[in-house]
Amino acid sequence: MIARETARRATPEELYLDLVKKCLTRLGFGETYHQVVPPKGTLMWALYAPARALFRSRDLRLVQRFPAEVRADGHDWPVDAETMIGIKRLDHLQDCAVDVLRSGTPGDLIETGVWRGGATILMRAVLKAYGDVSRVVWVADSFAGLPPPGPDAPESDRRERLWTFSQLAVPVEEVRRNFARYGLLDDQVRFLQGWFKDTLPEAPIERLALLRLDGDMYESTMVALQHLYPRLSKGGYAIIDDYGSVPGCRQAVDEYRAAHGITDPIQRVDDTCVFWQHARP
Repeated sequence: MIARETARRATPEELYLDLVKKCLTRLGFGETYHQVVPPKGTLMWALYAPARALFRSRDLRLVQRFPAEVRADGHDWPVDAETMIGIKRLDHLQDCAVDVLRSGTPGDLIETGVWRGGATILMRAVLKAYGDVSRVVWVADSFAGLPPPGPDAPESDRRERLWTFSQLAVPVEEVRRNFARYGLLDDQVRFLQGWFKDTLPEAPIERLALLRLDGDMYESTMVALQHLYPRLSKGGYAIIDDYGSVPGCRQAVDEYRAAHGITDPIQRVDDTCVFWQHARP
């Protein structure tokens, strides 16, 4: 992992980005949990009232605030927050983005599989903080959830049934609103809407300095690598969010690296996320 400087005063850019990360994760002020109580006399109320009584009798809560350490590590699915990847992975993403700016590594930044847009919002915030007006942040997602596994997908993808999780389908309009909430929706943010196999092959991207994959499944990961990794500049970063937690993702990465002779060492960000830096000539 890229070393973070700790024994000095934070710069204004770093202070801004730390605030953005606390907001994206809701670690700065918590989530706005609330209960919706059905109107009395309705069928929903008839079902709700016994459940409420049962929870009260056992001294349980129907709604419980998240533990901060769980959110910081990216181990829960937030109700409100724009990202579920946690502070450690956001810190690492910031480090990589700042490094390619400082080193002059050519290319744009992209995430494939954005959920509510949190990681790409941070990418855009980094460009804004450091005054970069030449690069684009690409936001690639179906905005309709994950596709069912294809015929070549490993059995692990079928077992996990991620394509059935409706909470992973976030409309593009909501992601746009999230960018706008942070004042970061502008011409340096471009959306690639659709299945990766349809959008990535012809995506109008010349070079990439930072490639972040969060497509969970085998095909989503493999398609992104096949069509985007050849555009990654020397010195750029490939970040794989699900390598340590989703077997299909790990299989796709290992197969692609082996097939293309990629020997840049894989380094861990945490127990889920890994990265490598594309070796310079």
